[in-house]
Amino acid sequence: MSMDLAPEQEFERAPQRTRARFSSFSTKIPEHTILQTDAAHLAQGWGVSQRWHRMLPALYRKSGVRRRSSVLLGPPNEDVFARQSFYRVATPGDALGPTTAERMQAYEAHAGKLLHRAACEVVDAMQGGRESITHLVTVSCTGFCAPGVDYQLVESLGLSPQVERVHVGFMGCHGLINGMRVATALVQADPRARVLVGAVELCSLHQQYSEDSEQLVASSLFSDGAAALLVEATADERETSSPGWEIVSSLSCRLSQTADLMAWKIGNHGFQMTLSPRIPSVIEAELHQPLSEWLAEQQLTTREIRGWAVHPGGPRVIDAVGESLGLVDGQLQPSREVLSEFGNMSSPTVLFILERLNAPVEHGEHVVMLGFGPGLQVEALLLRCS
Repeated sequence: MSMDLAPEQEFERAPQRTRARFSSFSTKIPEHTILQTDAAHLAQGWGVSQRWHRMLPALYRKSGVRRRSSVLLGPPNEDVFARQSFYRVATPGDALGPTTAERMQAYEAHAGKLLHRAACEVVDAMQGGRESITHLVTVSCTGFCAPGVDYQLVESLGLSPQVERVHVGFMGCHGLINGMRVATALVQADPRARVLVGAVELCSLHQQYSEDSEQLVASSLFSDGAAALLVEATADERETSSPGWEIVSSLSCRLSQTADLMAWKIGNHGFQMTLSPRIPSVIEAELHQPLSEWLAEQQLTTREIRGWAVHPGGPRVIDAVGESLGLVDGQLQPSREVLSEFGNMSSPTVLFILERLNAPVEHGEHVVMLGFGPGLQVEALLLRCS
């Protein structure tokens, strides 16, 4: 006897896919910050001509950044040059600044400590001991060392020596979104997994002694920061009353003919950033279609998204996203505030913005986390407040 099921019955009996969520996350910056006006004054000492010496204050004002942080800074001092010793005033014999080796030594000394501060806050707030963390996903594009920040974190947090590690490296400002996607896949593969995700960037290690306009723009924007979160299953048997975010879906999309618009290259004196002035116009023209089609797969439109955690690549990038998606100024205000107060911290920045969205978003409403990276790659996550 045939026992064929109707399509509806087959669908009903299909196993439910494990959903991933996070309820605990933390953001941290280095101890000391600098006003953007003082940062411009510092940059005037790093080998620019009189023409750029006059123009740098205006360039730094237009960046949208009011204050930012660096692991290289000491306490406030009337002499801004006395606040740090890493970058020396340019001279004929020292015209390019610290070598890449010196910058990587600074990365190894500071990156793990900053990430520890963010991750420690997350694991202290979680239910269950630190030994219950099964996986560690780390994200960084501003430095290299081995053993890396993942190894340092296992030791400094006292995690199990059997914790499984994944490092997402050199993917730029959307790197944390990629790390969260990896964590989601790990939880979906094993609902018992508890995945600690951490991102740390020390962008201030890559100040360039250069008059190239793209390098100068990058130097006016970037800052240091770290963020961490715990991703775990949210299946019925693991439901919790603590508020959090379900990771509903993700988007990865390369915009056409844009490989030369944004790049991150390793030079002899730090990493060199390419930021084409064409980036905002390309985002404005091309972002709407793939993002709208992705949301439509979830039966959503841009108007139904309650909050937008848009990575602040700069004021013009924020404006371009707004124009492309038809967003109003208030929806982009959290991104502008984070850019102003912290600068562009690369990969951790989106969690700083999500922090600003926690209060206004209600249960069941959706947020989109959106970032851009080298090759002009778009990465996005759809989150549901749960």
